[in-house]
Amino acid sequence: MTPPPLVNELRPSSAAVAGLTVSAADDQAAGLRACLADASKLVRPRIAVMVLATVFAAAWLTAGRPEATGRLLWLLAGTALVAASSSIANQVLERRLDRLMTRTADRPLAAGRLSVRTGWLLAGLTLAAGEAICWWAAGWQPAAAAAATWLLYVAAYTPLKTVTPLNTAVGAVAGALPVAIGWLAADGPARLAAGDARGALAVAALATVLYLWQFPHFMAIAWLYRAHYAAAGMRMLTVVDPSGLRAAGQALAASLALLPAALVLAVPSGSIRMFLSAAVAGSVYLLATIRFAVRRDDAAARVLLLSSLGSLLGLLTAAVVFGGPS
Repeated sequence: MTPPPLVNELRPSSAAVAGLTVSAADDQAAGLRACLADASKLVRPRIAVMVLATVFAAAWLTAGRPEATGRLLWLLAGTALVAASSSIANQVLERRLDRLMTRTADRPLAAGRLSVRTGWLLAGLTLAAGEAICWWAAGWQPAAAAAATWLLYVAAYTPLKTVTPLNTAVGAVAGALPVAIGWLAADGPARLAAGDARGALAVAALATVLYLWQFPHFMAIAWLYRAHYAAAGMRMLTVVDPSGLRAAGQALAASLALLPAALVLAVPSGSIRMFLSAAVAGSVYLLATIRFAVRRDDAAARVLLLSSLGSLLGLLTAAVVFGGPS
């Protein structure tokens, strides 16, 4: 039986149905991409990767190849959750300041796509889960070191940004503390008490390098975004001294001190390849810092920023490949 003409007119065509289906699929894909983008902005995975590389390098320099690889992987997973929590908490606290800076205005909390309550809930859940995993995988000491890193970053460094230019020095301590997580997880204190000081020396050198490394790195960022920080009322060194002389001096002093600290990394292993790698990485970083100190312009700051990342990557890779205990 043939349907009446009016029914035929009201019945959607197969092309229309297909178009609606494709449109719905596109909307779902776009929504998923937006969620993933917001998640990435919340947890800042590049910072988390650097933290995990630091923990792994410290554990490797202390004890070499881990006997329980699974435990180390769980420790890294827990550390990643703690790092994600600190990033979320930081953005909750700085959401009003983030709205004033172009480069951060689109973060989920600053833009209002995520509520403050949800932000704190996510920060609390990831912190609790991360700490529990760290404790289960490696004991209370690495978990305590992870908690101390979180507290220093969230409760000290974050509020100090609007108070004093010394915030960078405090933040640098938080950036170097993950070394303690790896050292404690690899039974560093017991090894040191037993007379094995090589791992402790290598880890101490690594922590010193990471602390000093952050000054040129952050001065480059502070220079590139000095107008943003000024608009948000953040007391970065490049804001309180627009000439850049103080920032350049601080960066130069840190990079000069970093070079011998990097060379100490080669002492416990006695590896000439580790020594050469540290010398090259430290020298490249120093030269880029000198260029920035002399020129104090955006181009030199970008070169310094890229050099900082490349030097740290090269140094950590060399530490794992050449610097472990024999």
